[in-house]
Amino acid sequence: MTLEIGADGAGLRLDRALAIAAGDIPGLSRSRLAQLIAAGAVIGPDGSPAREPRRKPAAGERFTVHLPPPAPAEPQPEAIPLAILHEDADLVVVDKPAGMVVHPAPGAETGTLVNALLAHCGDSLAGIGGTARPGIVHRIDKETSGLLVVAKTQAAHEGLARQFAAHSTQRRYLAVLRGAPGREEPRLAGLPGLSFSAEGIRIETQIARHTHDRQRMAVVRGGGRRAVTHLRVLERYGPAGAAPLASLAECRLETGRTHQIRVHAAHIGHALIGDPVYGRPKPLPKETPEALAAALAGFGRQALHAAALGFEHPVTGAALAFEAPPPADMQALLDILRRNRAGLR
Repeated sequence: MTLEIGADGAGLRLDRALAIAAGDIPGLSRSRLAQLIAAGAVIGPDGSPAREPRRKPAAGERFTVHLPPPAPAEPQPEAIPLAILHEDADLVVVDKPAGMVVHPAPGAETGTLVNALLAHCGDSLAGIGGTARPGIVHRIDKETSGLLVVAKTQAAHEGLARQFAAHSTQRRYLAVLRGAPGREEPRLAGLPGLSFSAEGIRIETQIARHTHDRQRMAVVRGGGRRAVTHLRVLERYGPAGAAPLASLAECRLETGRTHQIRVHAAHIGHALIGDPVYGRPKPLPKETPEALAAALAGFGRQALHAAALGFEHPVTGAALAFEAPPPADMQALLDILRRNRAGLR
């Protein structure tokens, strides 16, 4: 289809200007148009692909948008390798790699965990818990790695869903934070919802969708959903006598809200290393070794890994517990942090 830039879109970013020109045409949101621009599917007035979303078009310019064929209404099986820790007739536990979306969504219709599971499990998974998200009981973010349990039968799906709703599952994450939260930090002393104990830090807030950016979550005073994270610092990295550059923390979820750990880490002023949404990198000390500075600045995702998962088997009643070590990228980050620290504090 052809979209003409109007006066209301002139001088704006191309993706935004095209979204205004598209009006209410289904499937042509700003984010979708940005993806089409990146894919070379938007042709500019000169007949060549307009690949730069920051380009500012003029009023009257016309752009041709080539839309791909509609995706199937139901997820399709795809032969994608899976790291399976446990499988029986009722459920499967997988170690999801970073970069994999859990279930199909706009902009990520293929290559998801659901696509891989449909190929692995065959027809037994189809329709469990709904056609769009078969078998899915809980999720982790695309760029978060780690453990997920997926139901293969309706009985398992219902039983697992009850446990997650009751917060009776055990979930432990490993996170690499900027700096290291502690009792000695004045900012944390009066922070609402935060308390210290011998086990670490307890963070309780309400979390809701950000009022200005619908892709983000935020801590709110009212109108959100209760979120509780238990955080314990395991290791601190940095020169002796100075504030830590980073820390390895264990996070246990009492509730499971969208982006909960990431939001709570940012709330206490110690966002996850590599978090592009909630992290605000601070300048490192000049004496920071070059290799360490590069590793901290170049980590390409939020440093978060779902390391342990425990629950009651929804059919047999047996207690199940699983652990998965951090993936190679996060392990490499921890290795360089450990090599460059001046002793464990």
